[in-house]
Amino acid sequence: MKILVVVDMQNDFIDGALGTEEAEAIVPKVAEKIEEFDGKVFYTRDTHEINYLETQEGRKLPVTHCIRGSKGWALHPRIEALRDGEPINKPSFGSIELGYAVRDYLMDQGVLGTDTAESITFVGLCTDICVISNAMIIKAMFPELPVIVDASCCAGTTPENHKNALEAMKMCQIEIE
Repeated sequence: MKILVVVDMQNDFIDGALGTEEAEAIVPKVAEKIEEFDGKVFYTRDTHEINYLETQEGRKLPVTHCIRGSKGWALHPRIEALRDGEPINKPSFGSIELGYAVRDYLMDQGVLGTDTAESITFVGLCTDICVISNAMIIKAMFPELPVIVDASCCAGTTPENHKNALEAMKMCQIEIE
């Protein structure tokens, strides 16, 4: 049994307020990964409210993005077309709720604590913020379950930050493909 986590493949991170060429370039790769994936797929969605600039994150990153209900908050149309199930809305970089959802899914499948759950793979945006945060949460919750990041299906805030995040995750025993 395999799990794929698609992190924050939202318009604002692809071609909106915080978009990059690298993020745009991975959209077809992420869509293909989802289409070919044989297992359970979870989606996360960065979710902020209208008062974003008044939050700690907003003061440190004063770029309004992913405001609930906005076009930028929505998943990219190509990714949205593949989505099965409601995304996990997360108000911060990492999502404890994602960890609980994975735990509950593994319990429902009767594989929590067994060798039947093969791996959890992460793809999405941004490698150096939300991908690393969520991969680390999952690694902490399931230390014996292989956690994998498909680097070709991720993009960072910059190419250098992407590489640095991948190196940091390697040091924490997260496999990089």
